[in-house]
Amino acid sequence: MALVVGVPTEIKDNENRVSVQPDGVAELVHHGHTVLVQSGAGEGSRFSDAEFVEAGAQVVAGADEVFAGADLVVKVKEPVPEEYRRFREGQQLFTYLHLAADRRLTEFLVERRIDSIAYETVQTPDHKLPLLTPMSEVAGRMAVQAAAHHLESPSGGSGVLLGGVPGTPAAKVTIIGGGVSGTEAAKIAVGMRAIVRVFDTNPTRLAYLSDIFEGRVDLVVPNRARLAAYVADSDVLIGAVLVPGTKAPKLVSREMIASMRPGSVAVDIAIDQGGCFETSRPTTHSEPTFVEEGVVHYCVANIPGAVARTATLALTSATLPYLVQVADLGVREAARQHAPLGAGLSTLGGALVSQPVAEAHGMEWSEAAELLG
Repeated sequence: MALVVGVPTEIKDNENRVSVQPDGVAELVHHGHTVLVQSGAGEGSRFSDAEFVEAGAQVVAGADEVFAGADLVVKVKEPVPEEYRRFREGQQLFTYLHLAADRRLTEFLVERRIDSIAYETVQTPDHKLPLLTPMSEVAGRMAVQAAAHHLESPSGGSGVLLGGVPGTPAAKVTIIGGGVSGTEAAKIAVGMRAIVRVFDTNPTRLAYLSDIFEGRVDLVVPNRARLAAYVADSDVLIGAVLVPGTKAPKLVSREMIASMRPGSVAVDIAIDQGGCFETSRPTTHSEPTFVEEGVVHYCVANIPGAVARTATLALTSATLPYLVQVADLGVREAARQHAPLGAGLSTLGGALVSQPVAEAHGMEWSEAAELLG
């Protein structure tokens, strides 16, 4: 089955990634598909229109032409309201969606009968999230860079150098969640000579972290009192909690945030899924921070967009094999034949098929297997 694959320019604030790079276009064309790329879609990642044309894409002037011509729309970030009108009923969508944090988008996809697969919930039989992992790696590493910058006095921070210098203490960094993003954050924080503490509920994961960090990180099994004590003693707090497909739990209360020293920094990597701090709200690269309870909050919902070239290369390398399967078979048949893509199904023919999203919004849902037959 040959499809028309549409690659629009991302319009979320400072979202400079593109969903398919030129060599991905060449692969799709090799499989018999037509690829429509909006002019300028790759500029933020330093891919020119000429490179897409050389790879076999048809470059069109505007987003309207991409959406009008595409059977399958491939994006990086979830559609924003400005894009809703461009979708045709029954179109197919492959992108990050984070629907548990966005009821309006969930309702739109159902009403417009969009068949959608969310990158972040594509899951292999060993419970790995292959399309989320590369961006979690980027976000984890960047979280520490952002924290170090916003600790600086001109940024409104407490004026603490993350790694300190001889004769002065290093900053204390507390990371909640020892998964992919939390581990990457810990690597960078340790490399910058901060004092690092990682919380995780999984003893097996903590044992793994103990091996890779060789005693350089304080590894903690959380309870509420213990977490409150560590948060109060932190210069930097990083939330890196993931519950696939559903809203992040609010693990850090306003009272805990208020106990931190003025000018401390809180980075909520989980903000795409609603955030794991009670005081969090989404921010943008244009206005990345706000101050709540005296603490600088960095809650950018598309952190990897700031390093678009690296992030695009990492993301599209991971997504391309799955994208080819979706293009070759269509969303429904790809989900039927390939269990990881089936796990990523979010909406199908006017039905919500993700139970965690349905529970987050109090909406009805259907079993994907019943709809697929």
